[in-house]
Amino acid sequence: MSDILSPGGAGVPAAAPASRNLWRALRHDRWAQASAVVIVLVIITALAAPLLALIEGQDPYAYHTELLNPADGTGAGFLGGISGSHWFGVEPLTGRDLFAVVAYGARTSFLIGLAATAVSMLLGVLLGASAGYLGGWWDTVVSRVTDVLLGFPQLIFMIALGAVAPQSIPRPLLLIAVIGLFGWPRVARVVRAQTLSLRNRDFVKAARALGAGGVHVFRRELLPNLWAPIIVLATVSIPANIGLEAALSFLGVGIPPPTPSWGRSISDAINWVQTDPMFLIFPGAALFLATLAFNMLGDGLRDALDPKTAVRR
Repeated sequence: MSDILSPGGAGVPAAAPASRNLWRALRHDRWAQASAVVIVLVIITALAAPLLALIEGQDPYAYHTELLNPADGTGAGFLGGISGSHWFGVEPLTGRDLFAVVAYGARTSFLIGLAATAVSMLLGVLLGASAGYLGGWWDTVVSRVTDVLLGFPQLIFMIALGAVAPQSIPRPLLLIAVIGLFGWPRVARVVRAQTLSLRNRDFVKAARALGAGGVHVFRRELLPNLWAPIIVLATVSIPANIGLEAALSFLGVGIPPPTPSWGRSISDAINWVQTDPMFLIFPGAALFLATLAFNMLGDGLRDALDPKTAVRR
């Protein structure tokens, strides 16, 4: 019975799930592989930030005003105070070690980006798949809510909400909730379209004919064929959410100081571009490389799932 119910089971002609060929196709994409390496390195940096700061011998929350130039408040010495003790120099005005701030900022940005993506993916997959599979009034409701949220000026609402939200609410939790709740409609739209194309396939009809319930059909028949687009959506959502967190912090409604954040560091560095450009370059480069790597990996995943690309390969 399991063979009949499975997409690749004997007697039920169906295409194999796209995820089966996904990783095989990525082996031929050098840019995607390089992007994956960069992502792994950034994630290791975020996870090992306390250890890296300990190796450098610095604390991202410790102020060292004695390391500043009394004339203009920038880091004394070469390129904003770069030295063997301060690998990226120090922050103007505070004297905080910039390498430790960037490393800890990676933790903040990735935590919010990954958690917000998890929220949006969970809601989007559940609502999109249920709407596509069940149809009827539920599909109409989900589709109309999706259209409304996609047409809503999300960034303006996030800025307003961040400005009026009570300070008692932890700001990372608020950002995760807001970004995740506004991110699910795009996921739901794609998953709904994929589900609509799958629900009338032979293997789904066979499962229903044999008495399988809706949960079983979704878990055993639909979900394996939805994993590939879900992975692609998650890959491109993570850098978008990281960038959105950075934008909100840059605008002053994101992570408050002194908690390290790439967006907060970039915002603080704007006034020091001419006198201490390294203060902007290091967190800006970290944000740029992380988002670029995720986007390039997402492009590689899309190419791997493109039938025309697969034929050329």
